[in-house]
Amino acid sequence: MKAPVFRKHLTEIRNAFPQPVSDPQHDSYFVFSILRALDRVDSMKSEVPILGKLQPLNYSTAEDAHVADEMSTLEIVSRNLVDELHGMPIWGHPRTQINVVPPTTIPSIIGSLLPAIYNPNLVSDDTAHAFELAEAKVVAMTAELIGYDRKLATGVFTFGGTGTTLYGVKIGIEKALPDAMVNGVGSNAVLISSKQSHYCRLNVAGWLGIGEKNVIAVPTSLRNEMHLESLESAAKQAIESGKRIVAIIATMGTTDAFGIDDLGAIVALRDQLVEDYDLDYVPHVHADAVIGWAWSVFRDYDFEENDLGFRPRTVRALAGATNYISKLHLADSVGIDFHKTGFAPYISSLFLVKDAADVNRLVRGREQMPYLFQTGERHPGVFTLETSRGAGGVLSAMANLQLFGKVGLRSLLGHLVEMAELLREHLDGHTNTTVLNHENFGTVTLFRVYPDGVDTWKIKDRERTDESAKDELLAHNEYNRRIFHHLHDQALQGKGVRISMTDCYRHTEYGEPIVALKSYMLSPFIEEEHVELLVSSVLKAREAISHDD
Repeated sequence: MKAPVFRKHLTEIRNAFPQPVSDPQHDSYFVFSILRALDRVDSMKSEVPILGKLQPLNYSTAEDAHVADEMSTLEIVSRNLVDELHGMPIWGHPRTQINVVPPTTIPSIIGSLLPAIYNPNLVSDDTAHAFELAEAKVVAMTAELIGYDRKLATGVFTFGGTGTTLYGVKIGIEKALPDAMVNGVGSNAVLISSKQSHYCRLNVAGWLGIGEKNVIAVPTSLRNEMHLESLESAAKQAIESGKRIVAIIATMGTTDAFGIDDLGAIVALRDQLVEDYDLDYVPHVHADAVIGWAWSVFRDYDFEENDLGFRPRTVRALAGATNYISKLHLADSVGIDFHKTGFAPYISSLFLVKDAADVNRLVRGREQMPYLFQTGERHPGVFTLETSRGAGGVLSAMANLQLFGKVGLRSLLGHLVEMAELLREHLDGHTNTTVLNHENFGTVTLFRVYPDGVDTWKIKDRERTDESAKDELLAHNEYNRRIFHHLHDQALQGKGVRISMTDCYRHTEYGEPIVALKSYMLSPFIEEEHVELLVSSVLKAREAISHDD
């Protein structure tokens, strides 16, 4: 009897899967397929900080894509997948200083690959087995790192930094408005954060039903940290008007400038408000430390001894940031991105809670999920927003925590801060460039470039405070945009360094945005020569623009 046609296709399909039982020949084919794809990617590397060629993005063609009738082959599909990498920035390239996106380590890539092969779902240890154990290990390791009691703390990996903030605010809602999970939020909830905090505060407020208009944005100092007096005033006004503060978000490393809020003072203020107003709830304090968490490795570093031999200016910067980051244990919850300053692949975000009892506020009844949790011991799915949670982020984070240890991450962060401080020294040494975030001690440098004849010692303060300088500010904003586009075009030709730009580093006192150029150093391969190349590229961009004028 002739076999059905589908059996022929089924044989081909089976060959496209890793084999469930060891098959040395097919296993070799699997590994060889990955190696061949990586070889093709490697051939796309050059001195230019992108893979392959920068091709125009033709969305109209993409929107015409369709599913073919016939099957393809693994080899053809692999080649097509590699082609999609053309134009992708190489984050580890020392000429790439675009944003807070790191290169990924080899162990963390393996940590992402292994779950992709075996596809665990962290909804329960019934569908993830020891991957759940791995999550528990990373939670314990990270809790101890930031200063939580790892016996009391808990946490889960989620869909990104926004997810960590969403979890923190959701717990805060349940504290301030018991049974909101069932009855809804109502109209008297407010969320407080700084004006420089991540815009996800608005997303979270909107998606959780608080409403964007109920987000109170507190002004910040020139250090880009919340004004405590303004925070106190805003909180008191909210309480006295009958509002309930579901959460205060403390930003422990802003995206643009690495501004860090005074978490210790914020928690103390929260506690005082509870006492003074005899509140029947405690407003939740969530620390958005998705960038700054990594400086926790310096909590027990002796900066006086400085065994790792950092330069004095680097020691000052590291100690300055650590002084604030070391207070993370005071927060009720913390958001951590290993795919930022943890050098892991996207997505690897951990939501940590100081008191595991807090997550019980989010638990749903088992009767709502009758087809889950029949076996096993750990079932995060009873309280997580997600039902499907992959384990790639967990193993990637574990890989780098084990790879780096404290010494490795200290060395890497110290080197990057040292390069950032060196860049600031170079920029301060030229009459036409000025650093904007001198008092922020991370790996990011925000700066502005000015035409000849501008006093850069005075101009940035005048533009920020004097409304009569508005026209100059706007003209210089456009000037810096032109500098950015020139640098961008040159970098894509293999000349210079690719940096980024922010359209609003912060607002002036009269409400106008301040444009800034931004160097975000996260490549471990950056050296002084690349810093000097960036500065010389900026100066050449000035000359080119002046020539065009």
